[in-house]
Amino acid sequence: MVVQQYANLQETLWHEKLDNGLNVFILPKPGFTKTYATFTTQYGSIDNHFTRPGGDTIRVPDGIAHFLEHKMFEEPEGDIFSRFATLGASANAYTSFDRTVYLFSATDEIAANLDTLLHFVQNPYFTDENVDKEKGIIVQEIEMYKDNPDWRVYFGLIEAMYIEHPVHIDIAGTASSVRSITKEMLYDCYNTFYHPSNMTLFIVGGVDPEATMAQVKRDQANKSFAPSGEIKRLFDTESSEVRTKKLEIELPVSLPKCMFGFKDLQGVNYADSVRLELMSKLMLDAVLGSSSMLYQSLYDDNLISDGFGHEFNSGNGYTFSAIGGESRDPDQLVKRVTDALYEAAEVGITEEVFERTRRKRIGAFLRMMNSPEAIASEFTRYLLKGGDLFQVVELYESLTLDEVNARIREHAQPAQLAISIVRSKAK
Repeated sequence: MVVQQYANLQETLWHEKLDNGLNVFILPKPGFTKTYATFTTQYGSIDNHFTRPGGDTIRVPDGIAHFLEHKMFEEPEGDIFSRFATLGASANAYTSFDRTVYLFSATDEIAANLDTLLHFVQNPYFTDENVDKEKGIIVQEIEMYKDNPDWRVYFGLIEAMYIEHPVHIDIAGTASSVRSITKEMLYDCYNTFYHPSNMTLFIVGGVDPEATMAQVKRDQANKSFAPSGEIKRLFDTESSEVRTKKLEIELPVSLPKCMFGFKDLQGVNYADSVRLELMSKLMLDAVLGSSSMLYQSLYDDNLISDGFGHEFNSGNGYTFSAIGGESRDPDQLVKRVTDALYEAAEVGITEEVFERTRRKRIGAFLRMMNSPEAIASEFTRYLLKGGDLFQVVELYESLTLDEVNARIREHAQPAQLAISIVRSKAK
């Protein structure tokens, strides 16, 4: 077992890769009453075309990773949520573009809850009957989100940007794709992506790391798994162009919703995707953040509300920014923000703005380290990118002004801009 000390953060991380390939990380937090655990597979909505260990290539229906997440909570003896509730824990799961996460939070019975987490995720139970029953539930969920303006404006932006890459497809899939899912397909995906060698267990809170690691090792030693192998994820070639410059729909909203951003040009390769993410977030915060002159002017002119924000997303074959929120005049908002970004790309941000923004982001990161939930989620996300959450401060400190200004010039390209607007439906 490897014990890694992070003196600057006053944290100690325990890690062991078990014989079956499972990576186990434990972050003890003395004095914390809550323990939070995540069991993550590197398998998300974009993984719909792949070559399995052994050599055969298959394409599966859109939304199957999310469908699989739903079905994992069902067992012959009942629903897993009720078992966690009996143990005083709160359990949940979610599927993103590139991972599926199962989790629990508890203040007591940690060992029993951990056994429950490991048991249900590693014991699938799919039948023709329970799969068919779930189809109606998920189709209903898909229809519900069609009326959610925040969801529609966000995925509208991704749909406007991407032509071939499956990131533009709703994580839950479509009604048609969901209805085509079978029990056999679910087992195919489970056996491919839920092997321990493709999974990570992370536990943070008031736990004894040695005792907890010993518990996990005993649990895994009592289970047998087929030999692991390489999974090849396959993606069609994505154009450097956006699908459409502007996508608009109408819904019954009191104020229009607007999301816009830039799709990064294909062929830009970064050895360190975590560094790319940090410099991109710093870039956006410097120009658009709540302490910027632009933000204040937009707020004074009643073009944005407190919900205005920005984010940066990157993964296997996709990289884009997303900016926006509610606005009485989406077109004016887009113009004001993009003009500011194009100006920053031309003249650069100043040393003063760069240093202030960097300190702000480091401060926000250090505050996040007081949240077991945030630590667990972010640690695994960075790990799948080949990074280390506990080195984020050092990475921020290593960024240079020239590097960030070059990133603005590279990212803020007018030809790569896409816009998604949900306008108020005419009465």
